[in-house]
Amino acid sequence: MPLKSKIQSVKERARALIDELPDDCTIDDIHYQLYLIEKINRGEESLRREGGIAHDEIRKRAIAWLTK
Repeated sequence: MPLKSKIQSVKERARALIDELPDDCTIDDIHYQLYLIEKINRGEESLRREGGIAHDEIRKRAIAWLTK
């Protein structure tokens, strides 16, 4: 359920999210969706600020971790 990217304020984003959810959603559903949006936004910001890790490096780390 993607939110429109032009929505700026947190309040407007929350309203848009609620409008996109089914009428029978629960408070927990709303909370979870808000949590996901916040985690994604923080992750994207961190990636822009700090950069990321190359796919090959992730693969090497995963193999090393799994073979311990």
